[in-house]
Amino acid sequence: MVTAPDSVTRSHTPRYRMGFLWTVCLVAAMGGFLFGYDWVVIGGAKPFYEPFFHIPPGTFWQGWAQSSALVGCLIGAALSGALSDWTGRRRLLITAGSLFTLSAIWTALAWDYASFNLARITGGVGIGLASNLSPMYIAEIAPAEIRGVFVSINQLTIVIGILAAQITNLFIAQPVPGNIPQEHVAEFIRQSWNGQWGWRWMFGAETFPAAAFFLLMFFMPESPRWLVKWGQSAAAERILGRVGGAAYARHAIAEIRETLSQEEIGRVQPADLLDPRLLRIIALGVFLAVFQQWCGINVIFNYAQDVFQAAGYAVSDVLVNIVFTGVVNLVFTFVAIFTVDRWGRRILMLFGAGGLAVIFAALGAGYYFHSTGTHMLILVLAAIGCYAMSLAPITWVVISEIFPNRIRGLAMSIAVLSLWAGCTALTLTFPLLNRSLGPHGTFWLYSSICVLGFVVIALSLPETKGKSLEQIEHELLG
Repeated sequence: MVTAPDSVTRSHTPRYRMGFLWTVCLVAAMGGFLFGYDWVVIGGAKPFYEPFFHIPPGTFWQGWAQSSALVGCLIGAALSGALSDWTGRRRLLITAGSLFTLSAIWTALAWDYASFNLARITGGVGIGLASNLSPMYIAEIAPAEIRGVFVSINQLTIVIGILAAQITNLFIAQPVPGNIPQEHVAEFIRQSWNGQWGWRWMFGAETFPAAAFFLLMFFMPESPRWLVKWGQSAAAERILGRVGGAAYARHAIAEIRETLSQEEIGRVQPADLLDPRLLRIIALGVFLAVFQQWCGINVIFNYAQDVFQAAGYAVSDVLVNIVFTGVVNLVFTFVAIFTVDRWGRRILMLFGAGGLAVIFAALGAGYYFHSTGTHMLILVLAAIGCYAMSLAPITWVVISEIFPNRIRGLAMSIAVLSLWAGCTALTLTFPLLNRSLGPHGTFWLYSSICVLGFVVIALSLPETKGKSLEQIEHELLG
């Protein structure tokens, strides 16, 4: 058990029931695992499904196959805010689990390009729901002084999902001979087991964790803050009592009620967001969410084949390098978990923006001078590590913290919707940017965006570590 500091209550210091907290947070974070798997599995399957569906490289159709799931993400994120404030967080996480399961089976059985993309859109809706609700649900249950760790667990499971997809792809794919002339590679793959069946198993393997998440969420409690908002304080107090005991529950309920006046309890209307104080907080959340995508790192996951082939690697080498990126991603996510509640959110966000600006500038220079080999892989891995310990997890922590209780569901939905819109734009535009600017110009563009992000974070982002959600709300709203 973890003992809370005196800031929680001076008369009775609760001892948190960590078994209950870990169970709830890990099950909720399975949504993050599925988000990571579903989002990245396509990168390893790309060399094999593209020849199968006769998708020409460097075209809109290539970008659409890569980003169709992101359209589903936009739909899921757009729906999640209003629906989660109305139906609760738990029911929508169950819905997300059912969509992940359906998408995994459907994609594996896709019979043409259109059915493939419809299946990917379905899974994308699940990603949009889970990416919004899993960190918010965890933030609304976890105590303030350990909330950063628990919300970061969601990012850890995303990273584990990414690595699981990369390892699954590597083990399913059969080796592609390196001596095949480039003009014959696509036809060779199309006729091979990889092109006919391998990529299907890559997507279908998600069925098992998706079904487990769907079933386990039926046994999880509802968010106590959502219950208080809808007048179910007794139920909320029981859940919070399981977190830290009766005294902790009473104190937490009093804090939540303080930020929810009687006029405010109920469904939030979009017009309620026009308050200038709220608009400022929402604008900050939207910027951070979009910047997490436009910093450019995710093209490495979605277009690993293009990134590594430009650095001189063959198809089979690309699959191995992808696993290297996943391992580095996982290791440095642990760094974030151990530092987020010690160093704070702001310093890690600044480190990520500044570090990526430098690494992408160097990577662009390497492409400009047609440099190939291990040092280019090292630069890519350095970028992944920098992102994994900063912008990747900490952005989710911050946007799950900064929005006031009353509008958290809707405001979080707006931020996550913006994040997926940014991710869609990034994924759709990379083939076009790569063709028009070249790999060097594309990564220099991402470096410039990182410089902009560094400046905005330095000027606008307050520190939130160790503060209750209600305290953060008071400070941000003045």
